[in-house]
Amino acid sequence: MTDDRPDPLNVLFLCTGNSARSIIAEAIMNRRGAGQFLAFSAGSVPRGEVHPRALEILMRHNFPVEGLRSKSWEEFAEPDAPPMDFVFTVCNVAAAENCPPWPGRPITANWGVRDPAAVTGDDAQVMSAFADTVRHLANRINLFVRLPLESLDRLSLQNRLTAIGREDEAAPQPT
Repeated sequence: MTDDRPDPLNVLFLCTGNSARSIIAEAIMNRRGAGQFLAFSAGSVPRGEVHPRALEILMRHNFPVEGLRSKSWEEFAEPDAPPMDFVFTVCNVAAAENCPPWPGRPITANWGVRDPAAVTGDDAQVMSAFADTVRHLANRINLFVRLPLESLDRLSLQNRLTAIGREDEAAPQPT
C-alpha cells in the first residue's frame, strides 16, 4: 500500500455503542501499532460513556486508558477529520449499517467479536467475556501490524484484512 502521507496510518474502529469493543481495539492498536498506526474509535449510536469493565480489563493488561471516550462516528466524517487509512467494524450490527463517507479512501473490513457488555452472569463470567474480547482483538491487531503494507497492493491488502476478521471465528465462543 503506497501512500504519499507520512506515518502513522490512521485506523478507526467502529461499533454501535462505542463503549467496549471499539474502545478496547483503539487502546490495543495505539500500543501495539505505536509509531506505525494511530487508532481512534467511534459508534453509530454512542452510549456516551466507556463501559467500566472495558477500562478495568485494559488497565489489568497495562493498556493506557487516558483520553478514551465514547463518541459518534460523525466526528470522523467531518471535513476536518483526520483521513482514515483503515476502518474496521468490531460488531456485526455496525458492519451492516450505512456508514458515513470517510475522508480519505480507507480500506475497510469487519472484525466482529461478541459484545462483552451484553454478557450477564456473575463477576467472573463478565470479566471472562471482556478478557476474551481483548484476546480476540489483540490477535487480529497483532496479525494486522505485522503485514508488509508497503509490498501489498490494495486488493491483496483488502483480502488479507478480511481474512484476519475470520481468524478466530472457528474458536469456541463464550456462552
